[in-house]
Amino acid sequence: MSSKEIRIERALLSVFKKDGILDLARALARRGVEILSTGGTARMLREAGLEIVDVAEVTGFPEMMDGRVKTLHPRVHGGLLMRRDLAEHREAATRNGIRPIDLVVVNLYPFGEVIAKPEVDEAEAIEMIDIGGPTMIRSAAKNHEFVTVLTQPEDYADFVDAFEGQDGRTTHAQRRAWARKAFQTTAAYDAAIQDWMGAEFLPERLTVSFTRKQALRYGENPHQEAAAYLADRRPADAAVAWAEQLNGKELSFNNYLDADAAFECAKSLPDVSCAVIKHKNPCGAASHASSQSEAFLAAHAGDPVSAYGGIVAFNRPLERGTAELIATKDKFFEVIIAPSYEDGAIEVLQTGAKWGKNVRILATGPIGPRQDDGERELRWIRGGMLVETPDRSIPPELEPATSRVPDDRERQDLLFAWALCRHVTSNAIVFVKDRRLIGVGAGQMSRIDSVELAAKKGGALCDGAVMASDAFFPFADGILAAHAAGVRAVIQPGGSIRDQEVTKACDEAGIAMVLTGRRHFRH
Repeated sequence: MSSKEIRIERALLSVFKKDGILDLARALARRGVEILSTGGTARMLREAGLEIVDVAEVTGFPEMMDGRVKTLHPRVHGGLLMRRDLAEHREAATRNGIRPIDLVVVNLYPFGEVIAKPEVDEAEAIEMIDIGGPTMIRSAAKNHEFVTVLTQPEDYADFVDAFEGQDGRTTHAQRRAWARKAFQTTAAYDAAIQDWMGAEFLPERLTVSFTRKQALRYGENPHQEAAAYLADRRPADAAVAWAEQLNGKELSFNNYLDADAAFECAKSLPDVSCAVIKHKNPCGAASHASSQSEAFLAAHAGDPVSAYGGIVAFNRPLERGTAELIATKDKFFEVIIAPSYEDGAIEVLQTGAKWGKNVRILATGPIGPRQDDGERELRWIRGGMLVETPDRSIPPELEPATSRVPDDRERQDLLFAWALCRHVTSNAIVFVKDRRLIGVGAGQMSRIDSVELAAKKGGALCDGAVMASDAFFPFADGILAAHAAGVRAVIQPGGSIRDQEVTKACDEAGIAMVLTGRRHFRH
């Protein structure tokens, strides 16, 4: 018997999500395929006028134990697992009244959707752990040499086209491809369950699962292939990965990286805030007590040259007035991100400047309170992966290290600068004045280089500014350079063997310095 093409004569359909199943069943019925089914799926198909055989008639056992036991039977799994090319398998099937099943269509209880509900209790979650479904899927996928298995409603149309175009048959290549998706389905399902059951944050074996959201035109460079994936568990807070795109060209790989950096930066800032990102680093950021327009103008003014072609993000719904300031011919943004958009704001962005028809506009949904929801940050390295908890930006306890302490304005600027510096690539130096980013030193190999770069960016605005450093100053040279630029207060973790030397330099320069005891490296 050839295993290249298999005619489908008997099928088992048992699905939780009923989308598309009726059209598929009708296509099977038109070619005389015997259809076995269970529970709600059987009722739905019968109501549509199709002839259905209950699985209970095949097994000789009724569904029992609240539906926990209905397909777990040798007459089901024998029909799925028997090798048609082995005489001993065929003989065993005949002796035990087992007939082959050529097609299985199963999708699983929505465990992930149920546990995402805030009010779900453990008993409800446990009842959503599917047993029979994954077992049938795995049996059919293992025996894909002879059996076709479908687990995703989006595959039904392709199956029907193949089934009808190939005289009721499927090819080995088709069955293998669907079997691979079947094993992906059960692997992701088990990963969600073990994660919900409270596994250690850093377990001995880490299983993670992602679902492809979209293929991308290319990766960081045109010769690299790429796609965007969603974690199977949606984060508790608003996130770019899950945002709805309301306008513009398809997001690129680099757009995703920069948009995520921009929105996470904006979320971490106080009051009404705006962040402008270029190559994953903030080139502008500002907060205002109430005016979004003022926050945007101040953020854009931080480095308007670098902002051109950048990403702009807001931590409040985008107002029409702010949109009018964004969509001008002297500015250009690749992506605009906000929780939502006021009436008329999107139209202004689309029509206010020539680039508006292509600008990617993302709506993330409301920003909720930051939660410790067990989220992990994963970074791939060749042959492995690194896992860590997110670096949450929480207001630090400021420990004065110098004889002069910051005044109220300086204190507010220091906290703003500290919130910003964790979004800057190390060695990170941030200059802030009036809760506005005026200079950044990012990704330099020495801290003094970062200080000098931030001072150059800030220019005359550095007079009276404050400085944040993501890690300690190994020498006093960074303090001296900041003082020469006009910096009046510094926030940094401390912890250097030369802390006393650095503190002495601050005292001699009249700089107020506070220590946080917490580092903010970002590589």
